[in-house]
Amino acid sequence: MDTSSLNIRIDQIGFSGYKLVQNPDWFCYGIDAVLIADFAKIKKSAKAADLGTGTGIIPLILKHKYSPALIYGVEVQPEVAELAKKTVEINELAETIKIVNANVKNAAEIIGRESLDAVVTNPPYVGHGEGIKGAEPVKAAARHEIEGTLEDFIKCGADLLKDRGDFYMINRPSRLVDVVDLCRRYRLEPKELQFIQPEEGKKPNIFMIHCVKYGRPELKFLDPICVYDGKGSYTQQILKIYER
Repeated sequence: MDTSSLNIRIDQIGFSGYKLVQNPDWFCYGIDAVLIADFAKIKKSAKAADLGTGTGIIPLILKHKYSPALIYGVEVQPEVAELAKKTVEINELAETIKIVNANVKNAAEIIGRESLDAVVTNPPYVGHGEGIKGAEPVKAAARHEIEGTLEDFIKCGADLLKDRGDFYMINRPSRLVDVVDLCRRYRLEPKELQFIQPEEGKKPNIFMIHCVKYGRPELKFLDPICVYDGKGSYTQQILKIYER
């Protein structure tokens, strides 16, 4: 793809000096990606995948924090996948991070069914047919279930994982019941749940869930994370996650 006419920029992400190729006219990564990459405790020997990787921010952070053996970044939009490949290239991580331009509906057939130890995903939050999609199709597909539904992402994770493999997702509290129902439907047993609050005392606006394929029923609620301290600054919890 010819990217010469696009509004491309290269940003330092603050982890291992890695750089990320982004187009702000489409979307730029936010705190959600940083939170779920930190939440996903992946072993060094693991083979993992990030479903809906965008331009590759989550694989970069996973590489920095946990250094797994191999990470697949699955991205359905070809123009976005191309930027993710450029991200991998400029960071010289081609041996560790593999970008796969595919829909989650068929990604398991490409990567290999039951071949991975961990799956991470920050999927589109807005349900199919809900909300206003807007004029920019790339941005709309990142935010809305246009190319894949919540069920598609969860089924893909289950198909990719080995028995006892780990599944990590971040989403909105309004989708929590659907997420738990679908995870159990595909034999991903919820093991840990953590809510994210904008400030202490405020209702959570994000949650993260960790499931284990064919795991035994036992759900633990982790202490919530507060993003801001009430004065507009990040809390110490968030600064620690960002390693600042």
